[in-house]
Amino acid sequence: MLKDKDIREPLFDFLEERFGKNRILEEKNMGVSSRADVVMVLPNQLIGIEIKSDVDSYVRLDSQVSDYDRCFDGNIIVVGSSHALHVEEHVPDYWGIISVEEDSEESLDFYVVREMKENPKLNPKEKLRFLWRPELAHIQEKYGLYKYAGKSKDFVQDYLLESVSPEDLAREISEELFERDYTKIHEQINAYRKAHGQKPRIRRKRRKRRRTVTH
Repeated sequence: MLKDKDIREPLFDFLEERFGKNRILEEKNMGVSSRADVVMVLPNQLIGIEIKSDVDSYVRLDSQVSDYDRCFDGNIIVVGSSHALHVEEHVPDYWGIISVEEDSEESLDFYVVREMKENPKLNPKEKLRFLWRPELAHIQEKYGLYKYAGKSKDFVQDYLLESVSPEDLAREISEELFERDYTKIHEQINAYRKAHGQKPRIRRKRRKRRRTVTH
């Protein structure tokens, strides 16, 4: 029985072989209450990937499909072999399907059951929400657009959608995510806020949650 943690690293190797240049981002928020298991950044696309291992169920999948469809150019569901026969009943026909199973040598084999197609329900603004304010500002600067430093992030997102062609903006979103440095982004955000007369954000330590063990 394959678990999520067993699938991820071999999956990332498979995706690199199949799609070439990419960057993998894990557990990314899609709005307020949901997360994408994996976001694969391609040069002109963001691909959402949901993993359903052999120990997972389809209980939350309907709402997850809706969230993925808002945010990504295309979507793929990766399933353990126990789900392979029925997964098509649970995702739209434009979602790609990849099945994974253990082979006799205790490595994993991946099978493309159905190719991914373009997502017809993408909301471009939801995709743009993956960028942080300094990254949006970099695109504004690159295209010689007005800074609108005092305006909200939401306003700037709308401004970019109106001012930059969909093809160019898709490329720029991917480029910003390829170049993102998670070790420096907190400092970059505070530098942006300081330059525009805003208070710096204070990084707060997360409280550790107690884990309840059931038998």
